[in-house]
Amino acid sequence: MADPRRLEQLLSALRDDNEGLRDHAAAGLGQMGEAAIPGLIGMFADDDLVIREAAVTAVVSIGEGALAPLIEALDDDEWAVREQAASALGKLKHADAVAPLVRALRDKDGGVRTAAVWALERIGDSAAVPALVECLTDAMLREDAARVLKKIGDGRATDALIDGLKGPNWMVRRHAAEALGKIGDARAFAPLTEALTDEDWLVRRNAAEALARLGDRRAIPPLVPLLEDENEMVRDTAEGTLASLGWTPGT
Repeated sequence: MADPRRLEQLLSALRDDNEGLRDHAAAGLGQMGEAAIPGLIGMFADDDLVIREAAVTAVVSIGEGALAPLIEALDDDEWAVREQAASALGKLKHADAVAPLVRALRDKDGGVRTAAVWALERIGDSAAVPALVECLTDAMLREDAARVLKKIGDGRATDALIDGLKGPNWMVRRHAAEALGKIGDARAFAPLTEALTDEDWLVRRNAAEALARLGDRRAIPPLVPLLEDENEMVRDTAEGTLASLGWTPGT
């Protein structure tokens, strides 16, 4: 059984200005196990970000025993507690956290929603794809959601990513072009071809690389003009894509 006095000393040390002492306290609290969890979660609402992060580190070091209390903390009245709980769950990378984190994507606080997206990215479970697709309509989350969908590479996101590729947000378009290449759905061919003329150079570059993954030689004519693109990386990618499609100069 954990020594209550020792527990209180370590929790107090976690608030110290000395980084080394905080690290020592976090390690000690992690070794105490589940007895330390309530006190640590209580520190998630501290005004000092450094202390909040130290508490998260200590909770994560406890391991799977912290899973259930952290999931419960996603329903806490304090937004900061919910935010740090989501962050901690992402660091634990446990599949059981996916469904609760998906629910957190609808939290009234934007910071909590953002933390939930980042947590789902760390876990990388395709079960989150439908909810992440919905996040593409959230002005605060759409860029992060597009990035996570790119990382997961699930075909269920194809239609939404095509819409994102045609949308006004250049960051979403960048991620969408890359994601569509990774997914490899033939439905993305025409939108990716259109994206070769995007005003953003990285969208053009990602679209060219994605077309290389699709391997459709119909992309050759619209790719050739990119050999004279103003951006060197776009030119180099276009050259590599054309070579992968069997094109040679003069053909």
